[in-house]
Amino acid sequence: MSLALMSSAGKDCTLALDRARRRGLAVRWFANIYESDTGRVRYHGVRHELVEAQARALGLEPVLYATNPAPFDAVFLQLLQELKRRGCTGVVFGNIHLADVRDWYEQRVVAAGLAHVELLWGEPSIEVAHEVVERGYHGLIVSVNLTMPATRFLGRELDADLLTDLGITDDLDPSGERGEFHTFIYDGPEFRAPVPFGLGATLELDGHRVLDLIPGNGGGG
Repeated sequence: MSLALMSSAGKDCTLALDRARRRGLAVRWFANIYESDTGRVRYHGVRHELVEAQARALGLEPVLYATNPAPFDAVFLQLLQELKRRGCTGVVFGNIHLADVRDWYEQRVVAAGLAHVELLWGEPSIEVAHEVVERGYHGLIVSVNLTMPATRFLGRELDADLLTDLGITDDLDPSGERGEFHTFIYDGPEFRAPVPFGLGATLELDGHRVLDLIPGNGGGG
């Protein structure tokens, strides 16, 4: 199989890639959809330039598509066809336990004639988060949902102390699986080099508070 990773540049997708490679799966492409009007991944707030930089640092070929005016669904189908045209035979995802989200993607991937690959599915969220840290990945919480109990964690480094705090916070999934928070991974064992960025202003977009990361400014945070 020749696979693509569907990723928002966060921890779960990065761990899915890590596991795929450890299992000997050939992952070649890095697929992502961002919003053309903001240049950012929706809700995550990460600029598409950083997403592309992460893909290249992971040794993957970036395949980035933008929404607006076309809706996400239509763009996703176009993305699948482009991956297929390039010789891709399946797509790796980092879903953990949201069945409706998994089903939405799986139906479309399978209908496009591609294999749908889930490598984290059904595992406890806290164990997934711990594996990311224990494998040696470095990242930040870059976006928090303003209606959920994770706002105080914006800008925190993904480390053991953070995982302890996440694990004892009521009504909070330790991996942010319900959209409580989003991460950006900038270094780790699968990276050829850290992704360079600097810290910008704090923004509010689509009901989220976002830490703006400036591409290419500094040495990986």
